[in-house]
Amino acid sequence: MSSIAGVAGVENGAATTVAATVPVDLYRGIVFPNHMRELRRAHGYAKLLPLAAAIPDIPYIRLSKIERGEVVARPEELRHIAAALGIAPETLLIDPDAPGFDIARWAEPFRDGSDIDIAEERFAVLLGAAVRAMRASDAALTIAAIERDHGLPPVNLSRLENAQKTFARWNGSVRQSLYSLFGVSGEAALRARIEDRHRSGALDAFLSSVSDPAERLARSRDRIAELRAALTGGQPGSARPGRAAPVHMPAPAPAAIPTATIPVYSTSLAGGLIAADATSEHVAAPENVGPQAFAVRTSRATLGPGLPVQTVLIADPARSPSPGGLVLLREEQGWRLLAVESNRSGGMTGFSLHPEYDVPLDDCDPARLAPVVTATFP
Repeated sequence: MSSIAGVAGVENGAATTVAATVPVDLYRGIVFPNHMRELRRAHGYAKLLPLAAAIPDIPYIRLSKIERGEVVARPEELRHIAAALGIAPETLLIDPDAPGFDIARWAEPFRDGSDIDIAEERFAVLLGAAVRAMRASDAALTIAAIERDHGLPPVNLSRLENAQKTFARWNGSVRQSLYSLFGVSGEAALRARIEDRHRSGALDAFLSSVSDPAERLARSRDRIAELRAALTGGQPGSARPGRAAPVHMPAPAPAAIPTATIPVYSTSLAGGLIAADATSEHVAAPENVGPQAFAVRTSRATLGPGLPVQTVLIADPARSPSPGGLVLLREEQGWRLLAVESNRSGGMTGFSLHPEYDVPLDDCDPARLAPVVTATFP
Protein backbone atom coordinates (compact mmCIF):
# COMPACT_ATOMS: atom_id res chain seq x y z
CA MET A 1 0.00 0.00 0.00
CA SER A 2 1.24 3.48 -0.80
CA SER A 3 1.50 6.08 1.92
CA ILE A 4 -1.11 8.85 1.91
CA ALA A 5 -0.83 11.72 4.35
CA GLY A 6 -3.78 13.90 5.27
CA VAL A 7 -6.67 11.53 4.50
CA ALA A 8 -9.84 13.02 5.88
CA GLY A 9 -12.12 10.06 5.35
CA VAL A 10 -14.02 7.83 2.98
CA GLU A 11 -17.59 8.65 2.07
CA ASN A 12 -19.78 6.84 -0.43
CA GLY A 13 -16.80 4.97 -1.83
CA ALA A 14 -14.88 8.17 -2.49
CA ALA A 15 -11.68 8.70 -0.56
CA THR A 16 -10.86 12.37 -0.27
CA THR A 17 -8.32 14.47 1.50
CA VAL A 18 -8.59 18.01 2.74
CA ALA A 19 -5.43 20.09 2.64
CA ALA A 20 -5.82 23.74 3.66
CA THR A 21 -9.57 23.71 2.76
CA VAL A 22 -9.00 22.23 -0.71
CA PRO A 23 -10.83 18.90 -1.22
CA VAL A 24 -8.62 16.50 -3.18
CA ASP A 25 -10.29 13.48 -4.76
CA LEU A 26 -7.45 11.02 -5.17
CA TYR A 27 -9.54 8.99 -7.61
CA ARG A 28 -10.71 11.81 -9.88
CA GLY A 29 -9.24 10.06 -12.92
CA ILE A 30 -11.35 6.91 -12.46
CA VAL A 31 -14.67 7.17 -14.29
CA PHE A 32 -15.41 3.50 -15.00
CA PRO A 33 -14.60 1.04 -12.20
CA ASN A 34 -15.29 -2.45 -13.48
CA HIS A 35 -14.69 -6.18 -12.93
CA MET A 36 -12.42 -6.65 -15.95
CA ARG A 37 -9.16 -7.24 -14.08
CA GLU A 38 -10.51 -9.85 -11.68
CA LEU A 39 -12.51 -11.65 -14.40
CA ARG A 40 -9.53 -11.60 -16.76
CA ARG A 41 -7.34 -13.25 -14.13
CA ALA A 42 -10.10 -15.71 -13.16
CA HIS A 43 -10.36 -16.86 -16.78
CA GLY A 44 -6.69 -17.62 -17.26
CA TYR A 45 -5.24 -14.31 -18.44
CA ALA A 46 -2.68 -13.41 -15.79
CA LYS A 47 -1.53 -10.48 -17.95
CA LEU A 48 -3.50 -8.12 -20.12
CA LEU A 49 -1.31 -8.60 -23.20
CA PRO A 50 -2.54 -12.14 -24.11
CA LEU A 51 -6.14 -10.98 -23.74
CA ALA A 52 -5.43 -8.01 -26.01
CA ALA A 53 -4.09 -10.40 -28.65
CA ALA A 54 -7.46 -12.19 -28.52
CA ILE A 55 -9.39 -8.93 -29.04
CA PRO A 56 -8.07 -7.31 -32.25
CA ASP A 57 -11.02 -4.90 -32.32
CA ILE A 58 -9.69 -2.96 -29.31
CA PRO A 59 -6.19 -1.42 -29.30
CA TYR A 60 -4.05 -2.54 -26.36
CA ILE A 61 -3.72 0.99 -24.97
CA ARG A 62 -7.47 1.52 -24.93
CA LEU A 63 -8.04 -1.92 -23.41
CA SER A 64 -5.62 -0.99 -20.63
CA LYS A 65 -7.45 2.29 -20.03
CA ILE A 66 -10.78 0.47 -19.84
CA GLU A 67 -9.43 -2.01 -17.28
CA ARG A 68 -7.99 0.84 -15.22
CA GLY A 69 -11.29 2.73 -15.34
CA GLU A 70 -9.73 5.74 -17.07
CA VAL A 71 -12.24 5.67 -19.95
CA VAL A 72 -15.80 4.43 -20.21
CA ALA A 73 -16.11 1.40 -22.46
CA ARG A 74 -18.58 1.31 -25.31
CA PRO A 75 -21.19 -1.49 -25.34
CA GLU A 76 -19.56 -3.22 -28.30
CA GLU A 77 -16.19 -3.09 -26.54
CA LEU A 78 -17.64 -4.83 -23.50
CA ARG A 79 -19.15 -7.45 -25.79
CA HIS A 80 -15.76 -8.10 -27.40
CA ILE A 81 -14.10 -8.41 -23.99
CA ALA A 82 -16.82 -10.68 -22.67
CA ALA A 83 -16.70 -12.90 -25.76
CA ALA A 84 -12.95 -13.40 -25.30
CA LEU A 85 -13.53 -14.36 -21.64
CA GLY A 86 -16.61 -16.47 -22.31
CA ILE A 87 -18.87 -14.47 -19.98
CA ALA A 88 -21.96 -12.28 -20.21
CA PRO A 89 -20.92 -8.68 -20.92
CA GLU A 90 -22.98 -7.17 -18.11
CA THR A 91 -20.94 -9.13 -15.55
CA LEU A 92 -18.05 -6.74 -16.30
CA LEU A 93 -20.04 -3.87 -14.77
CA ILE A 94 -19.74 -2.70 -11.18
CA ASP A 95 -22.44 -1.02 -9.13
CA PRO A 96 -20.53 1.86 -7.50
CA ASP A 97 -23.34 2.24 -4.95
CA ALA A 98 -23.22 -1.39 -3.82
CA PRO A 99 -22.57 -1.92 -0.10
CA GLY A 100 -18.92 -2.65 0.48
CA PHE A 101 -17.64 -1.16 -2.77
CA ASP A 102 -14.51 0.86 -2.03
CA ILE A 103 -12.89 2.83 -4.83
CA ALA A 104 -9.58 2.93 -2.95
CA ARG A 105 -9.44 -0.85 -2.68
CA TRP A 106 -10.50 -1.21 -6.33
CA ALA A 107 -7.79 1.19 -7.53
CA GLU A 108 -4.95 -0.18 -5.40
CA PRO A 109 -3.73 -2.85 -7.91
CA PHE A 110 -3.18 -0.12 -10.50
CA ARG A 111 -1.03 2.10 -8.30
CA ASP A 112 2.73 2.23 -8.79
CA GLY A 113 3.43 1.96 -5.06
CA SER A 114 4.89 5.44 -4.68
CA ASP A 115 3.83 7.77 -1.91
CA ILE A 116 1.17 10.36 -2.67
CA ASP A 117 2.22 13.94 -2.13
CA ILE A 118 -0.95 15.60 -0.89
CA ALA A 119 0.52 19.10 -1.14
CA GLU A 120 1.26 18.57 -4.83
CA GLU A 121 -2.13 16.96 -5.45
CA ARG A 122 -3.68 20.01 -3.78
CA PHE A 123 -1.74 22.39 -6.01
CA ALA A 124 -2.77 20.43 -9.12
CA VAL A 125 -6.43 20.91 -8.15
CA LEU A 126 -5.91 24.62 -7.44
CA LEU A 127 -4.09 25.06 -10.75
CA GLY A 128 -6.92 23.36 -12.63
CA ALA A 129 -9.46 25.60 -10.90
CA ALA A 130 -7.37 28.70 -11.63
CA VAL A 131 -7.18 27.92 -15.34
CA ARG A 132 -10.94 27.33 -15.44
CA ALA A 133 -11.56 30.58 -13.55
CA MET A 134 -9.33 32.55 -15.91
CA ARG A 135 -11.11 31.23 -18.98
CA ALA A 136 -14.54 31.87 -17.44
CA SER A 137 -13.68 35.51 -16.73
CA ASP A 138 -12.32 36.32 -20.19
CA ALA A 139 -14.41 35.46 -23.26
CA ALA A 140 -11.43 36.15 -25.51
CA LEU A 141 -9.37 33.46 -23.77
CA THR A 142 -10.57 30.65 -25.99
CA ILE A 143 -8.93 27.27 -26.41
CA ALA A 144 -7.55 28.39 -29.76
CA ALA A 145 -6.25 31.67 -28.29
CA ILE A 146 -4.48 29.87 -25.45
CA GLU A 147 -2.74 27.60 -27.94
CA ARG A 148 -1.88 30.48 -30.28
CA ASP A 149 -0.71 33.01 -27.73
CA HIS A 150 0.75 30.79 -25.00
CA GLY A 151 1.72 27.58 -26.79
CA LEU A 152 -0.51 25.32 -24.70
CA PRO A 153 -2.12 22.58 -26.86
CA PRO A 154 -5.82 21.77 -26.23
CA VAL A 155 -5.05 18.27 -25.00
CA ASN A 156 -2.75 19.60 -22.27
CA LEU A 157 -5.19 22.37 -21.41
CA SER A 158 -7.85 19.74 -20.79
CA ARG A 159 -5.51 17.66 -18.64
CA LEU A 160 -4.54 20.71 -16.61
CA GLU A 161 -8.14 21.73 -16.03
CA ASN A 162 -8.87 18.23 -14.76
CA ALA A 163 -5.71 18.01 -12.60
CA GLN A 164 -4.55 14.84 -14.30
CA LYS A 165 -0.91 15.46 -13.32
CA THR A 166 0.94 17.09 -10.50
CA PHE A 167 3.05 20.08 -11.52
CA ALA A 168 6.37 18.21 -11.37
CA ARG A 169 5.16 15.75 -14.00
CA TRP A 170 4.58 18.43 -16.64
CA ASN A 171 7.43 18.99 -19.04
CA GLY A 172 9.28 22.29 -19.47
CA SER A 173 7.23 23.36 -22.46
CA VAL A 174 3.93 23.09 -20.57
CA ARG A 175 5.39 24.92 -17.57
CA GLN A 176 6.57 27.79 -19.77
CA SER A 177 3.11 27.98 -21.32
CA LEU A 178 1.60 28.27 -17.84
CA TYR A 179 4.02 31.02 -16.85
CA SER A 180 3.01 32.89 -20.00
CA LEU A 181 -0.70 32.30 -19.42
CA PHE A 182 -0.56 33.63 -15.84
CA GLY A 183 1.96 36.36 -16.63
CA VAL A 184 4.58 35.19 -14.12
CA SER A 185 8.32 34.68 -14.29
CA GLY A 186 8.62 31.14 -12.99
CA GLU A 187 7.35 28.36 -10.74
CA ALA A 188 7.60 30.22 -7.42
CA ALA A 189 5.66 33.16 -8.81
CA LEU A 190 3.05 30.85 -10.32
CA ARG A 191 2.50 29.04 -7.03
CA ALA A 192 2.21 32.36 -5.19
CA ARG A 193 -0.29 33.65 -7.76
CA ILE A 194 -2.45 30.54 -7.47
CA GLU A 195 -2.40 30.63 -3.66
CA ASP A 196 -3.37 34.32 -3.68
CA ARG A 197 -6.36 33.59 -5.90
CA HIS A 198 -7.39 30.72 -3.68
CA ARG A 199 -7.18 32.84 -0.51
CA SER A 200 -9.28 35.54 -2.17
CA GLY A 201 -12.06 33.05 -2.87
CA ALA A 202 -11.74 33.45 -6.64
CA LEU A 203 -11.36 29.70 -7.17
CA ASP A 204 -14.11 28.46 -4.87
CA ALA A 205 -16.74 28.14 -7.61
CA PHE A 206 -14.43 26.03 -9.77
CA LEU A 207 -12.93 23.56 -7.31
CA SER A 208 -15.81 21.09 -7.54
CA SER A 209 -15.45 21.00 -11.33
CA VAL A 210 -11.91 19.73 -10.90
CA SER A 211 -12.11 17.50 -7.84
CA ASP A 212 -15.54 16.45 -6.62
CA PRO A 213 -16.01 12.81 -5.61
CA ALA A 214 -19.79 13.19 -5.62
CA GLU A 215 -19.74 14.41 -9.23
CA ARG A 216 -17.35 11.64 -10.20
CA LEU A 217 -19.57 9.05 -8.55
CA ALA A 218 -22.67 10.46 -10.26
CA ARG A 219 -20.91 10.42 -13.62
CA SER A 220 -19.81 6.82 -13.14
CA ARG A 221 -23.25 5.78 -11.94
CA ASP A 222 -24.97 7.34 -14.97
CA ARG A 223 -22.63 5.87 -17.55
CA ILE A 224 -22.67 2.40 -16.01
CA ALA A 225 -26.49 2.47 -15.92
CA GLU A 226 -26.53 3.41 -19.60
CA LEU A 227 -24.18 0.55 -20.41
CA ARG A 228 -26.23 -1.93 -18.42
CA ALA A 229 -29.38 -0.88 -20.29
CA ALA A 230 -27.62 -1.19 -23.64
CA LEU A 231 -26.23 -4.64 -22.82
CA THR A 232 -29.46 -6.08 -21.42
CA GLY A 233 -31.82 -4.88 -24.13
CA GLY A 234 -32.57 -1.31 -23.08
CA GLN A 235 -31.85 1.77 -25.12
CA PRO A 236 -28.13 2.46 -25.53
CA GLY A 237 -27.07 5.50 -23.53
CA SER A 238 -25.75 8.60 -25.20
CA ALA A 239 -22.45 10.25 -24.42
CA ARG A 240 -22.29 12.99 -21.81
CA PRO A 241 -22.81 16.46 -23.28
CA GLY A 242 -19.68 18.06 -24.69
CA ARG A 243 -17.67 14.86 -24.92
CA ALA A 244 -16.93 13.07 -28.14
CA ALA A 245 -17.61 9.36 -28.14
CA PRO A 246 -14.36 7.37 -28.34
CA VAL A 247 -13.67 5.60 -31.60
CA HIS A 248 -11.50 2.52 -31.61
CA MET A 249 -8.92 1.55 -34.20
CA PRO A 250 -10.49 -0.34 -37.11
CA ALA A 251 -9.74 -4.04 -36.99
CA PRO A 252 -8.16 -5.73 -39.99
CA ALA A 253 -10.30 -8.02 -42.10
CA PRO A 254 -9.74 -11.73 -41.48
CA ALA A 255 -6.54 -12.54 -43.27
CA ALA A 256 -6.26 -15.13 -45.97
CA ILE A 257 -2.97 -16.81 -46.75
CA PRO A 258 -0.60 -13.85 -47.19
CA THR A 259 0.59 -13.21 -50.72
CA ALA A 260 2.96 -10.34 -50.00
CA THR A 261 5.35 -9.02 -47.41
CA ILE A 262 6.09 -5.49 -46.28
CA PRO A 263 9.28 -3.94 -44.93
CA VAL A 264 9.92 -3.34 -41.25
CA TYR A 265 11.60 -0.18 -39.90
CA SER A 266 13.22 -0.75 -36.54
CA THR A 267 16.23 1.52 -36.11
CA SER A 268 15.78 3.61 -32.95
CA LEU A 269 16.77 7.28 -33.11
CA ALA A 270 17.04 10.03 -30.50
CA GLY A 271 13.82 11.66 -29.31
CA GLY A 272 11.75 8.50 -29.63
CA LEU A 273 11.91 8.42 -33.45
CA ILE A 274 12.10 5.32 -35.63
CA ALA A 275 14.30 5.60 -38.72
CA ALA A 276 12.48 5.53 -42.06
CA ASP A 277 15.13 3.25 -43.55
CA ALA A 278 13.87 -0.24 -44.28
CA THR A 279 15.77 -3.11 -42.67
CA SER A 280 16.18 -6.63 -44.01
CA GLU A 281 13.19 -7.73 -41.92
CA HIS A 282 9.81 -8.25 -43.59
CA VAL A 283 6.43 -9.36 -42.26
CA ALA A 284 3.36 -10.77 -43.94
CA ALA A 285 1.05 -8.08 -45.29
CA PRO A 286 -2.55 -8.22 -44.07
CA GLU A 287 -5.08 -8.67 -46.82
CA ASN A 288 -6.70 -5.28 -46.40
CA VAL A 289 -3.74 -2.86 -46.52
CA GLY A 290 -2.69 -0.68 -49.42
CA PRO A 291 0.48 -0.90 -51.48
CA GLN A 292 2.25 1.75 -49.36
CA ALA A 293 1.80 -0.15 -46.09
CA PHE A 294 4.87 -0.73 -43.95
CA ALA A 295 5.73 -1.94 -40.46
CA VAL A 296 7.76 -0.64 -37.53
CA ARG A 297 9.16 -2.54 -34.57
CA THR A 298 9.09 -0.54 -31.35
CA SER A 299 12.26 -0.45 -29.29
CA ARG A 300 11.19 2.10 -26.66
CA ALA A 301 8.11 2.45 -24.49
CA THR A 302 7.24 5.85 -25.97
CA LEU A 303 3.57 5.33 -25.10
CA GLY A 304 4.27 4.04 -21.60
CA PRO A 305 3.38 0.54 -20.36
CA GLY A 306 0.35 0.41 -22.65
CA LEU A 307 2.48 -0.71 -25.61
CA PRO A 308 5.34 -3.15 -25.01
CA VAL A 309 8.66 -2.77 -26.77
CA GLN A 310 9.34 -5.10 -29.71
CA THR A 311 5.73 -4.78 -30.84
CA VAL A 312 5.40 -4.88 -34.64
CA LEU A 313 2.92 -2.29 -35.88
CA ILE A 314 1.62 -2.30 -39.46
CA ALA A 315 0.66 1.13 -40.77
CA ASP A 316 -1.13 2.19 -43.93
CA PRO A 317 -0.75 5.79 -45.21
CA ALA A 318 -3.95 5.32 -47.24
CA ARG A 319 -6.03 5.21 -44.03
CA SER A 320 -7.23 8.10 -41.87
CA PRO A 321 -6.40 8.30 -38.14
CA SER A 322 -9.17 7.84 -35.59
CA PRO A 323 -9.43 8.57 -31.85
CA GLY A 324 -8.46 5.61 -29.71
CA GLY A 325 -5.99 4.32 -32.28
CA LEU A 326 -2.33 4.83 -33.09
CA VAL A 327 -0.65 6.78 -35.87
CA LEU A 328 2.88 7.24 -37.18
CA LEU A 329 3.85 10.84 -37.92
CA ARG A 330 6.59 11.36 -40.50
CA GLU A 331 9.22 13.84 -39.35
CA GLU A 332 12.44 14.89 -41.03
CA GLN A 333 14.54 12.16 -39.44
CA GLY A 334 12.02 9.37 -39.03
CA TRP A 335 8.61 8.22 -37.82
CA ARG A 336 7.12 9.21 -34.45
CA LEU A 337 4.57 6.85 -32.87
CA LEU A 338 1.60 8.62 -31.31
CA ALA A 339 -1.64 7.67 -29.58
CA VAL A 340 -4.69 9.48 -30.95
CA GLU A 341 -7.43 11.11 -28.89
CA SER A 342 -10.21 13.65 -29.39
CA ASN A 343 -9.51 17.13 -28.04
CA ARG A 344 -11.98 19.55 -26.50
CA SER A 345 -12.62 21.35 -29.79
CA GLY A 346 -13.59 18.14 -31.58
CA GLY A 347 -10.32 17.66 -33.44
CA MET A 348 -7.71 14.97 -33.01
CA THR A 349 -4.47 15.17 -31.07
CA GLY A 350 -1.54 12.77 -31.25
CA PHE A 351 0.62 12.31 -28.17
CA SER A 352 3.44 10.25 -26.71
CA LEU A 353 4.60 9.93 -23.10
CA HIS A 354 8.35 9.29 -23.47
CA PRO A 355 9.22 11.88 -24.60
CA GLU A 356 6.17 13.97 -23.75
CA TYR A 357 4.89 15.23 -27.06
CA ASP A 358 1.57 16.60 -28.35
CA VAL A 359 0.57 17.67 -31.85
CA PRO A 360 -2.81 18.66 -33.38
CA LEU A 361 -3.20 16.03 -36.10
CA ASP A 362 -5.76 18.12 -37.98
CA ASP A 363 -2.99 20.63 -38.73
CA CYS A 364 -0.64 17.96 -40.13
CA ASP A 365 -0.28 17.22 -43.81
CA PRO A 366 -2.20 13.93 -44.33
CA ALA A 367 0.75 12.71 -46.39
CA ARG A 368 2.80 12.66 -43.15
CA LEU A 369 0.36 10.37 -41.32
CA ALA A 370 0.25 6.58 -41.41
CA PRO A 371 -2.46 5.13 -39.14
CA VAL A 372 -1.68 1.80 -37.48
CA VAL A 373 -4.09 -0.92 -38.58
CA THR A 374 -2.84 -3.95 -36.67
CA ALA A 375 -0.20 -5.01 -34.15
CA THR A 376 1.72 -8.17 -33.31
CA PHE A 377 2.85 -8.34 -29.70
CA PRO A 378 6.12 -10.00 -28.60
